[in-house]
Amino acid sequence: MEDALAILQAENAALRAQLAERDAALDVANAQIEALSFNLAVLRRRQFGQSSERLATEIEQLELRLEDLEESRSEQSAARAQGEPVDASASKARKPAIRKPLPPHLPRETVVHEPEIICTCGDCDRSKLTRLGEDVTEVLEKIPARLKVIRHVRPRYACRKCEGVFQAPAPDLPIERGRPGAGLIANILVGKFCDGLPLYRQSVILAREGIDIDRATLADWLGHAAWWLAPLAALIGQYVMGLPVIHTDDTTVKVLAPGHGKTRTGRFWVYAADPRVWSGTGPPAAFYRYSPDRDGERPRAHLAGFSGFLHADAYVGYGALYRSSGQLAPRVTHVACFAHARRKFFEVWEATKSPIAEDAVRRIARLYEVEAEIVGRAADVRLAARRTHSKPLLDEFHTWANDQRRRVSGKTALGRALNYALSRWEALTCFALDGRLSIDNNLSERLLRGVAITRKNFMFVGSDRGGDRAAVFYTLIETAKLNGLDPEAYVGAIIDRMATGHVSKKLDALLPWNFKLAEAKAA
Repeated sequence: MEDALAILQAENAALRAQLAERDAALDVANAQIEALSFNLAVLRRRQFGQSSERLATEIEQLELRLEDLEESRSEQSAARAQGEPVDASASKARKPAIRKPLPPHLPRETVVHEPEIICTCGDCDRSKLTRLGEDVTEVLEKIPARLKVIRHVRPRYACRKCEGVFQAPAPDLPIERGRPGAGLIANILVGKFCDGLPLYRQSVILAREGIDIDRATLADWLGHAAWWLAPLAALIGQYVMGLPVIHTDDTTVKVLAPGHGKTRTGRFWVYAADPRVWSGTGPPAAFYRYSPDRDGERPRAHLAGFSGFLHADAYVGYGALYRSSGQLAPRVTHVACFAHARRKFFEVWEATKSPIAEDAVRRIARLYEVEAEIVGRAADVRLAARRTHSKPLLDEFHTWANDQRRRVSGKTALGRALNYALSRWEALTCFALDGRLSIDNNLSERLLRGVAITRKNFMFVGSDRGGDRAAVFYTLIETAKLNGLDPEAYVGAIIDRMATGHVSKKLDALLPWNFKLAEAKAA
């Protein structure tokens, strides 16, 4: 008996040692995941606005390593749940996330699992059982999308007496003598310009469904779609340029130079507004433009009809817009971005741990705390809060920054950060004078991230005309998203309605905000 007990105790000790070893290995793996996640967050924050291919590659590598570790962790969790042995090198199971209820608008399919009746009393007839209740488990399932063919059949009838022949006219289609429906065109369009799927990849995806459509044909469909959508994009542009406050930014895109086998650098510009920030009445919108270069005449031409406040970076090409003409006051007022100023101080602090840079970041953070409290409030409420809370903070920051600049060399990174803020002080503090304005230009930066993602996959646009077409698509897609619409459903619906001539003279009804309202009333 004692020998058996000793054997059991030895086995128990060995198992405990093995578990301790595995736990240590799991802790190491989990620490790796946390470290990689932190590094990835830092690199992602830096990625937007930078052109370093090395940085993009580093992010991709970190994402792959992180995905691999997380997949391994999930694999081992599944194995453990089934009672199978686990690999000691796998990471330990993550804490379960808070499970949110599945959206109520999704269709439900009910599967009832009746229990097996095992009788112990001899009288357990199912019809005699009392139902105590039920347990419900909802599982989110994906039904793979499938293409279908819609056959438009037009019977022909003849009258034997008058020899007349009767047949319905051919249906109006998005592409004359073409085979794609509006929904398929929208799927291809949104796949490329929203989800970053180049046309050659979409051609391969269609081939898996047994549909052989080459890339050139898909490109032809998008050319037709651009023709349909261009008038709507122009209307969105007219709306944006008529607003009193807009945001703008630009980003690069490679453009193929025919005959040279090389690419040149073009630009996508966004002009956006979101009156919801200051409880305005108008809908949000984003208007994109393409240009073959970044000459100052490009944004000046885009903004030729605009008058009001312009949230923009420090690009010198905007300078002419802010200057008076003769005795006329400037028609455009520059509103600079405090996020840009903060970024410069943060980069100094991150690299050098400078207490002065850290102090600057903290002072700017207090301004953002005020903004967090008034987002979505009426313009007069925002202005009153800024006068009470932000104005003293700005005055303190200005005095402090001037004192620091006298002590710091202007040739250092910290000196340049101070000069950046102080040389643009009037534009940086403009937001405190009007409740409709924002403290930063993050709206336009966010609206260019989609361009940056798709640009990564496309590598380049084929021509300047291709850039103009892409600007039309980005305008419709991003404005639809800002207004809470599914861009694919929206684009498909308006192409169908335009092609069938239902609203050929009422384009305003197809603008995203009007379309959403009409759909809501119909529902």
